[in-house]
Amino acid sequence: MELSAKDRETLRALAGRYMTHALSDRNNEKRELWRALNMGDMQKPMIAVDQMPWNELDVDGFLQCTVENPYFRGVEWSLRSEIYKWEHLPADMVLNPYILLPRPIGNTGYGLGYVRETLATDPTNSVVAQHFVNQLREPEDVEKIKTPQVSIDRAAEADVVETARDLFSGIAEVRLQGFILHLGVWDFITQWMGVENCYIELMDRPEMMHAIMERLTEATLDQIEQINRLGLYDVNTNMCHCSYTFSDTLPGVDCDRDNPTTRDGWAFGLAQLFTSVSPEITAEFEVPYMQRLFPHFGSIYYGCCDRLDDRLDIIARMPNIRKISCSPWSDRENFAANLPKEYIMSNKPSPGRQRITACGWR
Repeated sequence: MELSAKDRETLRALAGRYMTHALSDRNNEKRELWRALNMGDMQKPMIAVDQMPWNELDVDGFLQCTVENPYFRGVEWSLRSEIYKWEHLPADMVLNPYILLPRPIGNTGYGLGYVRETLATDPTNSVVAQHFVNQLREPEDVEKIKTPQVSIDRAAEADVVETARDLFSGIAEVRLQGFILHLGVWDFITQWMGVENCYIELMDRPEMMHAIMERLTEATLDQIEQINRLGLYDVNTNMCHCSYTFSDTLPGVDCDRDNPTTRDGWAFGLAQLFTSVSPEITAEFEVPYMQRLFPHFGSIYYGCCDRLDDRLDIIARMPNIRKISCSPWSDRENFAANLPKEYIMSNKPSPGRQRITACGWR
């Protein structure tokens, strides 16, 4: 893989700046504090700022990428964004002491794209308001959901690794970044059907919604098997759904880091749609399917912007959960009072576009 002299100079300068922070005493201290928290020995509540409104933050031009090579332009963005957060609003963030290289993984997805109508735009951002067209109108439409086909371009990966090792020689090690699975399949369903249609069908044709969940569960189980057979799961990012995952137990001591599996890492699940339905709907349409998926992973981060304080006992029926999101729509005091002691409360105190997550044990 060819890189111009200018691109090499840019990337090496950014990597040097990044590694200065990544090898600092402060970074090492934060990593160990997250590790203690994740192992049940919290020293203090930990704060992470994630999912930034990047289009609003580039006040000095530092976030403008200049590298011409498409792959390493992505690496450049990762370095610039991480440096920016560390230097401007680090909170308790941690930088990995190596450069992550996204693996050239192919995934055909579930076979359905998103058919949407744009309602509003922002010239500095992507679409900000849209309407989703229902693609699952009848029971036979469930067959539109396909099993994802996962692949890896081994030759391209070897080329990337060879180029990166030469590029960052004397500055940083490189490691591969694999899959982290998004098991919040209701997010996909709402974009295939539209939110209102989902609610109507949960009432009028629950059997069709069960058929959709069954098809998605079977397809995801097959996807998990493919990922594990190819050894593509992620164990090097050390973050899952806005929260750091450092611990003494994952990945396990027997993990083959060249071929990691889902049992070596984290995944995240959620059913944000169910904020506006009863806990009983969660028990019927979410729990039995996640009970089949979650056992395949080392740990699960559960929840996002959904209200969960009124159904924590139901969430606890799903295995391998370690962290649970307390969104601004949950009653925080009620959440803390009812959170099982083996879980970490991931508190999100602000509904603003900038997500601030504070994690702590009950």
